[in-house]
Amino acid sequence: MTSPPISELTERAREIFRLVVEGYLENGQPVGSKTLAGEGMLALSPASIRSVLAELETLGLLAAPHTSAGRMPTESGLRLFVDGMMQVAEPTAQERAAIEQRLAAPGPIEAALEATSAVLSDVSGAAGMVMVPRRETRLAQFSLVPLDPRRALAVLVGEDGSVENRVVEVPVDATPSALQEASNYVTARLAGRTLAEAARAMQAEIASGRSALDAASRDLVERGFAVWSEDAARRPVLIVRGQANLLDGTALADIERVRSLIDDLESKQSVAGLLERAAEGDAARIFIGSENRLFALSGSSVIAAPYRDRDGRVIGVLGVIGPTRLNYARVVPMVDFTARSLGKRIG
Repeated sequence: MTSPPISELTERAREIFRLVVEGYLENGQPVGSKTLAGEGMLALSPASIRSVLAELETLGLLAAPHTSAGRMPTESGLRLFVDGMMQVAEPTAQERAAIEQRLAAPGPIEAALEATSAVLSDVSGAAGMVMVPRRETRLAQFSLVPLDPRRALAVLVGEDGSVENRVVEVPVDATPSALQEASNYVTARLAGRTLAEAARAMQAEIASGRSALDAASRDLVERGFAVWSEDAARRPVLIVRGQANLLDGTALADIERVRSLIDDLESKQSVAGLLERAAEGDAARIFIGSENRLFALSGSSVIAAPYRDRDGRVIGVLGVIGPTRLNYARVVPMVDFTARSLGKRIG
């Protein structure tokens, strides 16, 4: 059923609809006529309120669970509320400062992404998600540091100041001078390129015989790049934090829905595909319940926004996922602000 535009509802119906939705989003429970009449916000009798509730139910905006005499918004009702009635609550100066402080902590980009996911979970009371940027760090320095006769630490320093370490196996006869030669070769010849670009250039030079490296050093260079290439292929495209928030008091009454949602979150590639749909917008997008097939069974909502580099290019998407009774008015501007803050941090 297609819900009517908000302008077609009477002023009385709009006010009752708003109170039901806001009450449901606040405590997750259906709202009844006695509750609405008892709050003193409506100069109507319970009978008159029940009549309007029945009308809103007929329009497909509210539903009455079998276990309660109250009403709760349908997915169509939530969409109507979000698009036509919701008044967002912008983050306070204190909240903005707290978010920026957590994202500004020194460290590699991965740490900032982890912090962002945790921040989103904290501010929403749901699960926070950050899609890892697809761009690759450009190389500034590459080093192979001996650990023992069979292992070395491969250190990759990016132009953005990020540092990554990997342990690689080396031939037992690899000398410290061979490690140094391999390190100098990569740094001097391949700096300023992405990992993929560097690997291709290195392979082409070695294959053509133009490389001045000896066999031992060539083997070390190839081992060092191979470990990063393999790691990049396995690296998750999504960081999710705060799944425990999904197990609140109301969720335990609908444990199958929560189990379905957590199973969905394990499919990170599929979730990333959903988030990519939000990359096309300028601000946060809201996906409610069955509006996205991935979370149709769990009846969950996703609020997602793109984050951009200093040139305005989209480099990733972040958001939150939780039950449809998310506090949209508070979470939407929080997601937008966090996206802007993260873009400044890593852009």
